[in-house]
Amino acid sequence: MERLRGNWLLAIGYWVLIAGLLCGCGNQYQYIPKDIESVALEIVRFDSAQLAIRPDSVKQGIEQLYSDYEEFMPMFVEGILRLPSEDTAYLCEMYGQFLTDTMLGFTQTNAKAQALFANIDSLQEALNVGFSRLHYLYPEWEIPTLYLYVSGFHSSVMYYENIMGVGIDMYLGSEYPYYNQVVYDYQKQTMRKACIAGDILSMYLAYHIPYNSKYNRLLEQMIFRGKQLFLLAQLLPKEPAWEVIGYSKEQWDWCEIYERAIWNRIMEKRDLFKTESSVLSSYMNDGPFTAEVTQDSPGRLGLWVGWRIVDSYMRNNKDVTIHELINENDAQKILEQSFYKP
Repeated sequence: MERLRGNWLLAIGYWVLIAGLLCGCGNQYQYIPKDIESVALEIVRFDSAQLAIRPDSVKQGIEQLYSDYEEFMPMFVEGILRLPSEDTAYLCEMYGQFLTDTMLGFTQTNAKAQALFANIDSLQEALNVGFSRLHYLYPEWEIPTLYLYVSGFHSSVMYYENIMGVGIDMYLGSEYPYYNQVVYDYQKQTMRKACIAGDILSMYLAYHIPYNSKYNRLLEQMIFRGKQLFLLAQLLPKEPAWEVIGYSKEQWDWCEIYERAIWNRIMEKRDLFKTESSVLSSYMNDGPFTAEVTQDSPGRLGLWVGWRIVDSYMRNNKDVTIHELINENDAQKILEQSFYKP
């Protein structure tokens, strides 16, 4: 990392100043007017019903859930808990353990989830704002129904046939001790209540805006994810840029300080036009760092750089609309017309 640092220590003060002026990727331009139609996302508290089942009446409780939540319950059992719905005895046995097990932390986690999410007003507000802004841009997209559930550490966000679900036990705070059993340390950063709205909207966008390019180079991957993040930032106008991408403030600041060095490293290695899965995975997938750059970096640097390129493209092409950006599948064109030169 000394090579990256050496030429940049004198520039840190300059870049910190510029960072303050930029106000964070994606949020500095108003593509959505303030006075728009408001839509309300329906949130169903399935979690309260599932945890209200008594351990001595599991069979009756499950039957009641199937009756009350006829559409969602099969998805929950088979898709989230990964249990066979046709084997009633086994399902009841496993669900009983889910309600009473203390060794794996299920009992403690269930109680923590209910306490932390007793009030979801802030989540409701963030999602209402996000989906209202999205509805302004894409009124033809149907607003989903959101179910809250406790998953036994199986699932964070799911989406199927206009039903979305979020496992609130996966958002109990990065310091929640039982996460040490199920995830790596670097994954805990986004396991916070404040991250739910962004994760839900990201999943929704991923479903409605599929990858569409005849190439599968790092460049195409970066621009595609950069466009998604640019749009996501428009849907979360109150969120700072580091929260939109799922970084800490320190990780975001590191990226801004070393932005030119990061870009130079990518260009020197000619990674931009590579298609090897190892290269794509290093830049685009979650991890403790981005191995192709340096172990001092945060993971998913490809997303961050892609967002910066897209942001620069929109700055330099102010007549381009959100729809035109999303529909533009020529990543080379976006890169060239972005004039991105950190």
